[in-house]
Amino acid sequence: MGEVLDGAAVRRWSRLAAEALGRTRGEIDALNVFPVPDGDTGTNLHLTLLSAADAVDELPEGAGTAETWRALTQGALVGARGNSGVILSQFLRGLAEIVGRPETAGDGLAFAEALGYASVLARNAVERPVEGTILSVLEEAAVACSDAAASGPAIDADSPGPGLAGVARAAAAGARQALRRTTGQLEVLARSGVVDAGAAGLCVVLDALTAVLTEEYPERYEVPARAAGEAPVREQRAEGAGPGYEVMYLLDAPDESVPDLREVLDGLGDSLVVVGGDGLWNVHVHADDAGAAIEAGLAAGRPHRIRVTYLHAAEGEQQPQAPCTGRAVVAVTAAEGLAALFESTGARVVLREPGAVPPLAVLAEAILAAGDEVTVLPNEPEVVALAEAAAERARDTGARIAVVPTRASVQGLAALAVHDPLRRFAEDVIAMTRAAGATRFGHLEVAAEEAFTSVGLCQPGDVLGLIEGDVAVIGTGQAEVARQVLDRMLSGGGELVTLISGTYAPAGLTGELEEHLRVRHPDVEVGVYDGGQVRYPLLIGVE
Repeated sequence: MGEVLDGAAVRRWSRLAAEALGRTRGEIDALNVFPVPDGDTGTNLHLTLLSAADAVDELPEGAGTAETWRALTQGALVGARGNSGVILSQFLRGLAEIVGRPETAGDGLAFAEALGYASVLARNAVERPVEGTILSVLEEAAVACSDAAASGPAIDADSPGPGLAGVARAAAAGARQALRRTTGQLEVLARSGVVDAGAAGLCVVLDALTAVLTEEYPERYEVPARAAGEAPVREQRAEGAGPGYEVMYLLDAPDESVPDLREVLDGLGDSLVVVGGDGLWNVHVHADDAGAAIEAGLAAGRPHRIRVTYLHAAEGEQQPQAPCTGRAVVAVTAAEGLAALFESTGARVVLREPGAVPPLAVLAEAILAAGDEVTVLPNEPEVVALAEAAAERARDTGARIAVVPTRASVQGLAALAVHDPLRRFAEDVIAMTRAAGATRFGHLEVAAEEAFTSVGLCQPGDVLGLIEGDVAVIGTGQAEVARQVLDRMLSGGGELVTLISGTYAPAGLTGELEEHLRVRHPDVEVGVYDGGQVRYPLLIGVE
């Protein structure tokens, strides 16, 4: 028997475990009633381990032990799906940090230590751990493994500790015993007559590990049948009770920003798990306000690979419907005048409240209602991540959705100017993205309080001229500040200037600026519009 978890063994284990979860995921899904009865735990575990196995398979044959474990844990982290998948990624990380070195890869005592460490990592990752779950079973598997390591016979005179296969077998057996006890540990499991779904999946993973180490492969991997032969009782959530969305994303953020992120997300919902390190984190939370959960990630760093799942789907509530057919553009804005501008150029508009993001469900439904090939223009930095989440939800219906990451309305208008519904969808998206990216944007804003800016201290009532989000000019008159902003934006060249006046722009502002441009920049074409935006007296675009 090859009692060593070197690179080759880890490769075999990851692929075998992924295949075993693939064969059993339907049975595991059928057990899923906690934390929400959405019937996807087996699928999430399978996809998580499949991502880990794929990462290992990308390594060249003969890759070393440490390199293989790193690929396994990184693949699991970035591919983790659902609460159980994130916890599984911590289980793999805990093993890797101790037995992922050549000198400990075949050590039964080291494996027992690693399993205990993995249990601690997994429990610490969950904001509010619950007994009777995968956490309890992993902990008891670690105890059984440690007991076997402490009492097991030595392999030979040169190896004072017990064999790796023996302690792995003890861990798998301990997990199976603990799994049966979960029904009595958690009320929702007892009412439904099932064991915990995530824990059942963990047992399959440990069984696959034992099979690799002992070279004794079972014909099938056991998933416990329902208690008393009865079907599980799906927990019915009262209207308005319980979070409505599962929000997951990878987050590029400094480690020191994560405690504050945890605190914010804990106040938004439950089932919070944040794992990772060294600047890359996997974030999972159940929340009613998916947009706020994504905004918390934006405040901490850069969220990406955002996934938002509607948790009420298993209860027969409204689910995303099949999309309408056809090509369309959906634009988000907070102003009636801007909405009319977007509509006049052929876009469908989602109006949001000033200073807020639109509800995720509203944006997703608007995308689905628009067509089956849809380009989304968020037109505000805070809306970009939410638009990605809404697009991901719409893609589940088979629609082709692209988000052009416009950070300002003038970029959205530039993208619409080159939109051609007769082009191939991908080519149209590329053209719109290029047009948006080639458009510099600026705006005027009136300071509400004293603050330090990149160009000095501003006082309440000062006029701020911003270029691409950064304060570039501080002054007292809107026209003078706007002229300085325009001159700076055009210093590198430009062919078209767009001026969009807001509700509180002084009379004659755009006329003064048109005259200034005729004198100072006579070759520039100028377009002037009334946007009706409340916060910004003037929006500026330079193409």
